[in-house]
Amino acid sequence: MISTVDPEARHGHKTSHRGFDGYKGHIAVDPDVEVITATAVTAGNVGDVEPVAGLIADLTDPTAATDPAGGTATVYGDAAYGAGEVLQHLDGAGIDAKTKVQSPVAPTGKFTKDRFEVNLRDATVTCPNGITIAIRPVKGNARHAGKANFGTACATCPVRGQCTDSKTGRSITIGHHEARLTAARTRQTDPAWQGDYRATRPKVERKIAHLMRRRHGGRRARMRGRHRIATDFTLLAAAVNLARLATLGLTHTLQGWALNPA
Repeated sequence: MISTVDPEARHGHKTSHRGFDGYKGHIAVDPDVEVITATAVTAGNVGDVEPVAGLIADLTDPTAATDPAGGTATVYGDAAYGAGEVLQHLDGAGIDAKTKVQSPVAPTGKFTKDRFEVNLRDATVTCPNGITIAIRPVKGNARHAGKANFGTACATCPVRGQCTDSKTGRSITIGHHEARLTAARTRQTDPAWQGDYRATRPKVERKIAHLMRRRHGGRRARMRGRHRIATDFTLLAAAVNLARLATLGLTHTLQGWALNPA
């Protein structure tokens, strides 16, 4: 607990070097009309994956997974939402996932995981030097389903310096959603995928910028307690939506509210 006046607040991190105290606001946006469709507020230490299901509940309804034109609903998201759990949720709802999946990283320029050939069918991993090791199942681990330990094979490996500094040798962990993540990384290398993602993301970023304007108070919570802050954040999103609808030319007629095509 970091605050005696707001016991639900927590330490959070925007990046590994940039932290904050309090809460995180999440939004879902319709990129076609740039209107916020859902909001959520979580403690600062809660992962971005947790509120996803609630944010896109309108799309995961079996009767709403397709648009009126007959196409498949699509969900976009940056790397913070590119987790295996999200991909599984979207696949199960029949939604086209365009959530960016982060590429594997390794310390000090060492071989990244994608330099290893992971064969899930045969349950083996082959390293850049051609050594193949069986994947050992890991039970009771929420993050990892298996692990391949190269161990003594690294002792005489000519490329060990490019791979690991560990005394026990290199090990490769296999996640519960390994196949989905690998397929997503391959899919997002397609120029058409990248073009669609780049054309859509600025619309969402612009909407976030509207929420963060100083006069709106979106960057700093005006309440205490997650429930009150979530209510205030929803009210802020509604105000931003009203401004957007005015820009689109929303007018009131004898028949009701209508958008002016001009």
